[in-house]
Amino acid sequence: MTNTNTENTTFPRLLLQHAQTRPQHPAFREKDLGIWQTWNWRQVNQEVRALACGLAAQGFQRGMNLAIIGDNRPRLYWAMAAAQCLGGIAVPLYQDAPAADMAYVLENAEIAFAVVEDQEQVDKLLEIKQHYAGIRHIAYDDERGMRHYDQPELTSYLKLQELGRAYDLAHPEFFMQQVALGQADDIAVMLYTSGTTGKPKGVCQSHRSFMAAARGGVAFDQLSDQEDILSYLPMAWVGDHLFSYAQALVAGFTVNCPESGDSVTICLREVGPTYYFAPPRVFENMLTTVMIRMEDAGLIKRKLFEHYMEVARRVGADILDGKPVALPDRLSYALGDLLIYGPLKNVLGLSRVRVAYTAGAAIGPDLFRFYRSIGVNLKQLYGATETCAYVCLQPDGHIKFDSVGQAAPGVEVRLADNGEVLVRSTAMLSGYYKRPDATAEVMDEQGYFHTGDAGIFDQEGHLKIIDRAADVGKLSNGDIFAPNYIENKLKFFPFIKEAVAFGHERDTVCAFINIDMEAVGNWAERRGIAYSGYTDLAAKAETYQLITSCVEKVNADLAGEALMAGTQIHRFLVLHKELDPDDDELTRTRKVRRRFIAEKYAVLIDALYSGKRSQYIETLVKFEDGRQGKVSADLHISDVKTYAAQRQAA
Repeated sequence: MTNTNTENTTFPRLLLQHAQTRPQHPAFREKDLGIWQTWNWRQVNQEVRALACGLAAQGFQRGMNLAIIGDNRPRLYWAMAAAQCLGGIAVPLYQDAPAADMAYVLENAEIAFAVVEDQEQVDKLLEIKQHYAGIRHIAYDDERGMRHYDQPELTSYLKLQELGRAYDLAHPEFFMQQVALGQADDIAVMLYTSGTTGKPKGVCQSHRSFMAAARGGVAFDQLSDQEDILSYLPMAWVGDHLFSYAQALVAGFTVNCPESGDSVTICLREVGPTYYFAPPRVFENMLTTVMIRMEDAGLIKRKLFEHYMEVARRVGADILDGKPVALPDRLSYALGDLLIYGPLKNVLGLSRVRVAYTAGAAIGPDLFRFYRSIGVNLKQLYGATETCAYVCLQPDGHIKFDSVGQAAPGVEVRLADNGEVLVRSTAMLSGYYKRPDATAEVMDEQGYFHTGDAGIFDQEGHLKIIDRAADVGKLSNGDIFAPNYIENKLKFFPFIKEAVAFGHERDTVCAFINIDMEAVGNWAERRGIAYSGYTDLAAKAETYQLITSCVEKVNADLAGEALMAGTQIHRFLVLHKELDPDDDELTRTRKVRRRFIAEKYAVLIDALYSGKRSQYIETLVKFEDGRQGKVSADLHISDVKTYAAQRQAA
């Protein structure tokens, strides 16, 4: 029997506990070759034990770091647990990162052992090994394409487990002894920051810290072992680690892994998760798909959709929150649910969702309102890698579209004099790996973590995040300038995929726009507008007219907000290429690298503010195979209508 003392619980102890209390309950599912495979908690324990002993046989020891690279796969989650069983530290990396980006993390984390998904990741590590010789053992899950690889450091996942079972037979007490040595304050996982402002830093989180965040969230939303979750977001992201690993081990619910990134939407419908987590970008893409389909629908269906969506906008969120709604509206909404909302949720795979969360970036109030209006209990959480993604949560029945909720149970939140959000709780980083200087910069003497976000509290204690504190500036007339706030309003439109606003210490606000290729392409095709690719479509006069109408609607919206009325957009251009993590313009979590973009496209910013009507630019781009090329265009610059500030009703 394992020690279940909550004061000293570790994730391996929880794993063993599930094997005893719910051995037959499905723990993991994975879709492979079109068929869902299932492992119960007893089987998962056996798999993890074999892998842990295999790693030990190869020389993996307490305190060592294990790199984990690939899409969401049960065996990769088990590799995390195996490392922790031995007192090691799991270090998941972004699977779509190029070898050059991975090399920094692998060397910084002093990685000698890695468990990866497939040939693609093996090739990256072998390339890196030519410069960083520290990598000694690489285990791979998918054996396709690996037949002719004979490097001595390579082992298949299955062979590593065979080695482990033999080691376990020879040392039957070893595994349980190692688990028993684990302490709650041991480092369990190291998650690297996205590197928005510099090199990524390894955030060291203990079992205790992630356990506090997981337990707090599970109790807050009354999660049980009956939940189903779809795990498809990068394993290196703190949100996935909280939901798909820490909370799964605390609550004992089922983690479902899709076959590939391309089949996520299909798997979402097949699984029908009860508990769902996605960044705003995923919810934006879902809405874009809905709008595109409705554009293609017949007149009657389109009119029905428009009518019942108006009903939903008016009373849907109130019905979801259990607030009083007039009987005629309730009946109208019930009919809308039968004809529109229910089928729509079914198509999106959200029919069974009891709790849905979004985080990672601010979500536009309009997008938030859309999902809640059709009966999806979408809520925001606020957190950071350094706080185990656990700072603020929104309680059921008390949702505000423009806030991230109240301080989560066990968390203290306060604002510094400059408006920066400060956080203190058990769910905090132990420190940045090998960076005591960086740790000292974000942790003050009172134990508060300085988030770098600027926020305000409303009268009920709900926190509103305005922007990154470093990004909040002022126009030359003194008006507050919060670029992220403006960008999120722009990105609500299905035709706008990304936006970057400029205005700090300037007279007016201007913006770069990335169009959504699928949405605008569909719109263009239905109007008989021919185009040859992204650059051509982005430059079309019709595209500019479409985007201008979106920007003017945002300006009209901003005009009604006292604090933001002065930050309406005066001029914009549509970029000739999509902003891309491979070109260092976005982080791997798709956050805008503002300073880098401002330097890279300085000539375009100058053109926006100097009154030019167009500007030629030539840009280097990286292709997926590592090659470089150039994209050039003569970009048109559009002026936009602005509106007089409107006084808000008291």
